[in-house]
Amino acid sequence: MIEVKRIIERAKQEGRSLLEHEAKAIVESYDIPVTKVRVAHNIDEAIEAAEEIGYPVVLKIVSPDIIHKSDIGGVIVNIKDSKGVRDAYERILTNVKQKKPDAKVVGILVQEFAPQGLEVIIGLIRDPQFGPTVMFGLGGVFVEIFKDVSFRVAPLTEQDAEDMINEIRAKPLLYGYRGSEPVDVEAIKDALIKAGKMGLEIEEIAEMDLNPTMAYPNGIKVVDARIILR
Repeated sequence: MIEVKRIIERAKQEGRSLLEHEAKAIVESYDIPVTKVRVAHNIDEAIEAAEEIGYPVVLKIVSPDIIHKSDIGGVIVNIKDSKGVRDAYERILTNVKQKKPDAKVVGILVQEFAPQGLEVIIGLIRDPQFGPTVMFGLGGVFVEIFKDVSFRVAPLTEQDAEDMINEIRAKPLLYGYRGSEPVDVEAIKDALIKAGKMGLEIEEIAEMDLNPTMAYPNGIKVVDARIILR
């Protein structure tokens, strides 16, 4: 918890919300699986990080001024070698310079490439009346389009987490639909319970989105994490 407090204090002193790698460090401290990440400040560091993580990798811009990274060409996926890292690094910085010239660039995030799974969202909001409240639904763009989500006030029991999963209309996709493999519902339940615990223990969190979180037949992995501070 000391490292968690240190990350949050640094962000508050700088008057910003958490950067993605900081959010993932906090999520990982609660034993919720996340993609491996490193922040690079030059091309050589990016190549070194990619080789340490293992190809393929994803490169993303790291900036407190850019929330929707993909919209400005700040994300390049499935990079397979050092030449790809070099090209992607330069292309991302060029895109940012053209489309968001005033943005403060902290570095480039080098991230493990997560295979496609079923995209779900695990979220947390701090309701003014009920306090920390956990959200679950289909992830990616589906949460914005279909609004197929469920909520529970923290702390969550195993039954609460199971009920949240079973309440969404898309639940057949979780249990195997038209020949697809079922995903690891127990791992999702565990992450929902831990998200509630985070909301209770880290009072500075106003909002958290783990979206997408890839759900697999064995386990889950958080691909993108966003934490907004109070």
